[in-house]
Amino acid sequence: MDIEYVKPKEIESRSFEILTKELLDMGISLKGDTAPVIKRCIHTSADFEYAKTLMFSPGAVKVLKKLIRSGADIVTDTNMAMAGINKNELAKYDTDIMCFMADEKIIKAASENDSTRAGASMEYAIKRNRPTVFVVGNAPTALITLWEHYDNGDYKPDFVVGVPVGFVNVEAAKELIINSDMAYIVNKGRKGGSNIAAAIINAVLYEMRDEA
Repeated sequence: MDIEYVKPKEIESRSFEILTKELLDMGISLKGDTAPVIKRCIHTSADFEYAKTLMFSPGAVKVLKKLIRSGADIVTDTNMAMAGINKNELAKYDTDIMCFMADEKIIKAASENDSTRAGASMEYAIKRNRPTVFVVGNAPTALITLWEHYDNGDYKPDFVVGVPVGFVNVEAAKELIINSDMAYIVNKGRKGGSNIAAAIINAVLYEMRDEA
């Protein structure tokens, strides 16, 4: 295979040209406001399965944009996801991003309640009573905790990005969110990760930038 010489500033756009062509070769033509999100997940992972498995609640992208513009907090379940979200773009809005996983009070609460730190983080975020976008790329227990409060009728998340990766309870936790009436972007199956979670938020931020 020959090396393709591409200028550094053109590498990303060239990548999107390639993946768009390959999608078309597969008979997949992505349209609407979900297309940039799906394509960025494919760009991040080189995994074309996201074109079939990434699920969106009705009007999900519009809801997520509105929340960001209105200053909703973004709470991630990993520092990696938080680090991967474009802070320059996020700074254009009155939106704070945070991860509580390494917080001493979260570690203590998880130990005392025999829960995961991800679950304790979601409990803490819920109690803050702030408009919040939950971005979950690693821990299915974060999704389960959010769903339990939703199912009990005491809390409904404003938005859930649910793309944890792994084997234990991953698929079941995602299905809980998909089968609810929450606003969400969820990837069915075992695949996902903090990089995919960040890619979803970045895709929306870049679309917002281009709309400005």
